[in-house]
Amino acid sequence: MAPPPTNATRIEEARKLSKTDPLKAEAIYKDVLSKGPGSGEAALREYEAALTGLGELYRDTKQPNKLAELVTTSRSTLSSFAKAKTAKLVRQLLDLFTAIPNTTDIQISTTKSCIEWAISQRRSFLRQNLETRLVSLYMQKQSYYDALTLINGLLKELKRLDDKLVLVEVQLLESRVYHALGNQPKARAALTSARTSAASVYTPPLLQAGLDMQSGMLHAEDQDFNTAFSYFIEALEGYHSQDEGLKATSALQYMLLCKIMLNLVEDVNQLMTSKQAMKYSGKNLEAMKAVARAHSNRSLEEYEKALEAYRYELGSDTFIRNHLRRLYDAMLEQNLIKVIEPFSKVEIAHIAKMVGLDTQQVERKLSQMILDKVIVGVLDQGAGCLIVYDEGERDQGYDAALETIAKLGNVVDVLYANQASLLE
Repeated sequence: MAPPPTNATRIEEARKLSKTDPLKAEAIYKDVLSKGPGSGEAALREYEAALTGLGELYRDTKQPNKLAELVTTSRSTLSSFAKAKTAKLVRQLLDLFTAIPNTTDIQISTTKSCIEWAISQRRSFLRQNLETRLVSLYMQKQSYYDALTLINGLLKELKRLDDKLVLVEVQLLESRVYHALGNQPKARAALTSARTSAASVYTPPLLQAGLDMQSGMLHAEDQDFNTAFSYFIEALEGYHSQDEGLKATSALQYMLLCKIMLNLVEDVNQLMTSKQAMKYSGKNLEAMKAVARAHSNRSLEEYEKALEAYRYELGSDTFIRNHLRRLYDAMLEQNLIKVIEPFSKVEIAHIAKMVGLDTQQVERKLSQMILDKVIVGVLDQGAGCLIVYDEGERDQGYDAALETIAKLGNVVDVLYANQASLLE
């Protein structure tokens, strides 16, 4: 009679069945896990392999609820493991959620549950890591108030403990939250703190790439696209070295965006034929190329077609979306100024026809340009016209009066000084 198969053999069988017969593979994994980790190093490794194997099966079959249940039920067994091993396994299982779309809410609830368990087990290091993960999840859900509340508590604790590496990560997250809220001064201050903390500790390549990426984004917000570009190059190299394809593609997109904003279309074409661009080629980069082409041709029609054709690629990233909106506004302003330049009075409908846009849209933009003093004129809405005035010359009498007042001020100062010396 043949001996029963070992756990290692059964786990290997389950791995092979995971694609062809996931239900049978699930049953094998569950049976191995039901017997507990046993004793000895080999038995612990087998239990760990079965746990991660079942988690990967739920990830591949898109079953987030079962994955959440696995995380919750396995914690009682993990309590007997070494703290470092437990923390590693919990993080590995939670990482599996990222491959399943639309699971932010279930990730938040599962992570919160794990935080409560870590507190009950007095595992401070694990709790801090889980709270840092929760901040990232809150950001995905745009729950910025919850993220900042958690960040403030973590910062106080980490500064007291002098845990520099986690501190860098949390300060980087703080910068990202403030950047998302549009508070650039606080975003820059948090990033400066993160870089200061990173200078005194070894920073893993992935975290360093995150710092470079955030630096580039903040410089781009200040319209310093040359400096931003150099930071995005560093970020791309960091993500590329760690096989982070999605993040590397984003860094490459941001590099292209910088060149577009600087109106350097030739540089865009050179970047598109580079080795990195060939590796990460796809619709995201094609979208940026279409925008660059439209900007080079100064064609609003081409620009809108590009936005429509690549709606997801250009609209899903807030950073790209905001800058492309500013680029569109700048292009629209340039086109409108070019159209109205020969006229002192022109119909709004004619301007709209010339730029190929809706009349109401053009009217709103013209109103904004008048308020911003880009155009000196008024809108006659009754007649549906724009009246443009010649810019008045500066009144020389006003300048002369200011000069006289300044000289009189100097005379008064001299008289005052002389009077003071006589009294002495």
